[in-house]
Amino acid sequence: MAGALALARRGLGRAWPNPAVGCVIVQEGRVVGRGWTQPGGRPHAETEALGRADDRARGASAYVTLEPCSHHGETPPCADALIAAGVRHVVAAMEDPDPRVSGQGLARLRAAGIAVDTGPLADVAAEINAGFLLRVRAGRPLVTFKTATTLDGRIATHTGESRWITGEDARARAHALRAENDAIMVGIGTAVADDPQLTCRLPGMEACTPVRIVIDGRLRLPLTAKLVATAAATPTWLVTLADAPRERYKAFADCGVEVITVPAGEGDQPDMAATLQALGARGLTRVLVEGGGHLAAALFRASLIDRIVWFRAARLIGGDGVPAAVAFGVDRLADAPGFVRRSVEPCGEDVVETYVRRS
Repeated sequence: MAGALALARRGLGRAWPNPAVGCVIVQEGRVVGRGWTQPGGRPHAETEALGRADDRARGASAYVTLEPCSHHGETPPCADALIAAGVRHVVAAMEDPDPRVSGQGLARLRAAGIAVDTGPLADVAAEINAGFLLRVRAGRPLVTFKTATTLDGRIATHTGESRWITGEDARARAHALRAENDAIMVGIGTAVADDPQLTCRLPGMEACTPVRIVIDGRLRLPLTAKLVATAAATPTWLVTLADAPRERYKAFADCGVEVITVPAGEGDQPDMAATLQALGARGLTRVLVEGGGHLAAALFRASLIDRIVWFRAARLIGGDGVPAAVAFGVDRLADAPGFVRRSVEPCGEDVVETYVRRS
């Protein structure tokens, strides 16, 4: 199962709208087939592993990180494929909460006379697919806030200079994080000030660039921005309000940018809960938020940050520097968003800390 989970991780950032699943087929103590969910969510992991195993799947055991599907979608049910291949034993790390499956895949296997076990390394499987599980249960993707700051939480000097607060190792780690997410999201202030590309620029991983999303209530993003210029090659979405200038809609559409409208929230900006629901409806399971301070504050205020990845450089800027998150109305400590630290690791000359929201 540990091997199947390692394979499942290969699908992170590319398997959406489906979960990232891994499958290992074992015959008499030997691995005869391996597979993981392919880009776009299909073929599924079981189909990939069975194809590699071929006739050796008959009488074998299949280890899969999520319950095999039992419904017809873009591909036939994986439960049926395992039955047809003659697999004698299926071990699933966890059941699939998707109402279209939800125990039915395992029941179909048992009805066909296949021995079924569930539970091994279920906690690891749930962590890998935390975004998919959240979208099924709450309709929205998992949100990770990533920031790179000084020890006093500043992302730039008062003049706006921010390159580079952290070192090369931290920047490489951040690009790897982009590759593991379905989308990168920034606010319009960051998009205008930095004119970013929001791509994964690690050698050999350029194709792993996720969807790029800008929260832009008034469609202020310049048509000359790098995000717009490259939208035909890399999916780029703008989240805006319904009363944004209509003439801008067509201009962005002509450049290959998708415009998504949502209701207004506080400060006449896109409502973040509605935004995440809209992104979930489009199949996104994992969103990486990279700035800026106003977007971070809006998400923290709405309790919509699930994870934090915080890169810290051993330097100070002071109170006139730009904060990672602007004020978002915390009057009492009891009202402050709470997180549990999961890890602290050196990253070159910097430190990276990871947190999960306190349940």
